[in-house]
Amino acid sequence: MVLITKPIIEVQNVVASGEFDQKIDLLHIAASLDRAEYNPESFPGLVLRVSDPKAVFLLFSTGKLVCTGGKSKEDVYAAIETLVKQLRSIDINVNSPPKVKIQNMVASVTLDFSINLETIALTLENSLYEPEQFPGLIYRMAVPKVVILIFGSGKLVCTGAKSEEQIHEAVDILVKELKEIGATEEPK
Repeated sequence: MVLITKPIIEVQNVVASGEFDQKIDLLHIAASLDRAEYNPESFPGLVLRVSDPKAVFLLFSTGKLVCTGGKSKEDVYAAIETLVKQLRSIDINVNSPPKVKIQNMVASVTLDFSINLETIALTLENSLYEPEQFPGLIYRMAVPKVVILIFGSGKLVCTGAKSEEQIHEAVDILVKELKEIGATEEPK
């Protein structure tokens, strides 16, 4: 019998999209902010890095944006506050903060047991295991709708979640399924 303690879950990246209710002058931003990169011949968006909290924005002239690199939803909102302050500091009159939606959260997970990937591949639907191509098993969970990369070492990567609650729910469901099908093994 394998003793299962609480999984260690760490959010590694949060991706959010948003939109200002106005157009944005990317040339002005590129000329005014040191950490802005804009090359419209190769990509229509401006890349802007902020450091506190650490995040990267893609800004488009339409007012749309993508934020990546935060480690939590709170980081995303704090980075957006930093972005708005920077834009206002260069005389871009931001009427209101952008409407933001979390699109994807990626988390690493450590379990305290090894996993028999062959057992999962033969038992769980929506799993793909091709060890010649990739050392992990890809498991597409329906509810919550996430994809989990499962490695024999007991390490997981969960992607596609919209909240930390979904990540925890997915990991709890997966651990229960692994126990039920006998795919858990003593650590090596």
